[in-house]
Amino acid sequence: MDFNLSETQLALRESTRQLCQGFDSHYWRRIDDEKIFPEEFAKACVAAGLPGTMLPVELDGVGLGVTEAAIVLQEIAASNGGLDACSVVHMGMFGLNPILVHGNEEQKREYLPRAARGELNSCFLVTEPDAGVDTTRITTTARREGDTYVVNGRKVWISRAAQAEYGLLLCRTEPYSAVERKTDGMTLLFIPMRVPEVIITEIPKMGRNGVSSNEVVIDGLRVPASCRIGEEGNGFRHLLDGINPERIMIAAEAVGLGLNVIERAAAYARDRVVFGRPIGQNQGVQLPLADAYSQLKLAELATFEAAWRYDSGLDCGAQANMAKLRATEAAHYAVNVAFETFGGYGYAKEYDIERFYRQLPLTRVAPVTNNLTKAFIATQVLGLPKSY
Repeated sequence: MDFNLSETQLALRESTRQLCQGFDSHYWRRIDDEKIFPEEFAKACVAAGLPGTMLPVELDGVGLGVTEAAIVLQEIAASNGGLDACSVVHMGMFGLNPILVHGNEEQKREYLPRAARGELNSCFLVTEPDAGVDTTRITTTARREGDTYVVNGRKVWISRAAQAEYGLLLCRTEPYSAVERKTDGMTLLFIPMRVPEVIITEIPKMGRNGVSSNEVVIDGLRVPASCRIGEEGNGFRHLLDGINPERIMIAAEAVGLGLNVIERAAAYARDRVVFGRPIGQNQGVQLPLADAYSQLKLAELATFEAAWRYDSGLDCGAQANMAKLRATEAAHYAVNVAFETFGGYGYAKEYDIERFYRQLPLTRVAPVTNNLTKAFIATQVLGLPKSY
């Protein structure tokens, strides 16, 4: 691995930083307070070509990789918007990767150029109320009737469902009881979202209020078989081409936001004078900040190793999961250190720490909980017997 960024990567980081600087804390506090989608920021991202970062040039994309997507998202997370800002482009980067890898030429030509130009918003329909991390137990079904699938089921915690024109849906086309391997019998469909058979209900939540999370009920939706992405019954394996990049991007976002709050805390500690000296002169303040910063920088290395492996065509499942684990734990520690550095002012909206404090816990439980990530490492890397 070369740890030096290329000229293209440096330019991408700088242009993303400049874009984000156009949206100050007042803008993002309003987005959070009013719980509205940041349309102005989304339009700026589209104008900069960010949704098409990972899509090929021939499909109107930029033609870069997961590494560059991680650079972009880390920079966005380090801005005033934090995870609210990341969520605007996050799904568009990783969510359509299964179509890019497993879709047919007609599907790629129909959907991906529109997505690259920001004309097509989509969402990722996987999690269910009774099948959160146990994806193989999903009960949403698609019954084949000739050249049509009839879809019924319920999904939950679906980001951007309210803005989406289409959703990438994981459903069962064979019952769990009828398959040899529990990951068999699931299929990916790219379904329309703005139809009467799809009912979207927002879930009120504590943070990341600029992008809604939703329950989605699908009742008797009929879609043509041409909506299927890849092979019937192999949807779970096709989904992995979205899952590993998502882990990497979540890690990059956590690192970016963690570094953001530590830099804010360090600046405050340099300026805040108590008992005639800056509080940053006290080791009780210095050492936790240094600890948090070093943990984040180590997580950053793990994140870009995983991205490099994905872009190099190497297996990266373990690395992507470990990067997500270490980055989100480091960021969680960092925001707590920052909160304590600010003291009472950490509670004040004026300093934004409380807003980031409400955003960061999400990264430890989504898209997979950190305890399950540890279990994955234990079984898939260390060869221990499965506990689940």
